[in-house]
Amino acid sequence: MGREVSESCVESLLTEIVSSYCNGFYADKPELAARRIEAIGFQVGHQLSERYTMDRPRFTDHLEAIKFICKDFWSEVFKKQIDNLKTNHRGTFVLQDNRFRWLSRMSVDPSIETLGSIQDPSAMAENKAAQAIGMHLYFPCGIIRGALSNLGIPCAVSADISNLPACSFVIRIKA
Repeated sequence: MGREVSESCVESLLTEIVSSYCNGFYADKPELAARRIEAIGFQVGHQLSERYTMDRPRFTDHLEAIKFICKDFWSEVFKKQIDNLKTNHRGTFVLQDNRFRWLSRMSVDPSIETLGSIQDPSAMAENKAAQAIGMHLYFPCGIIRGALSNLGIPCAVSADISNLPACSFVIRIKA
């Protein structure tokens, strides 16, 4: 039987990581806090990918690896598959999760039409709730990037949220 961690423990740990980095260690440097949170996610994703692909042959192409992330990897981590996968067949993939578990208990002011991308944390500074949600997404972006890095696919990962708890992860494969 495999080792598992309670989902509530993981959610609490993520909340504490974000709180510690954003309100403590790097309170005045949100860009640095975001990079640190993403780096922790990268290590987690790298190790999980190693564990989940131990008994598999290497993937032959990017699409095969992305499908593994959407189906098997996502199922192990979030207990469900990705709801939608889109690609432009030129190295960009969009993974849509219509009920992202780590955002399901969060809420923001409904007057905000779109929270936008987490690529620029300083742009969200005017809304602390939106910024906090954005900071929570650096960790899963890191997990995805770490998992793909372990599979030999260098990439950049960003997240977009427009309607909680739905979330889209945009993966751009580096040439």
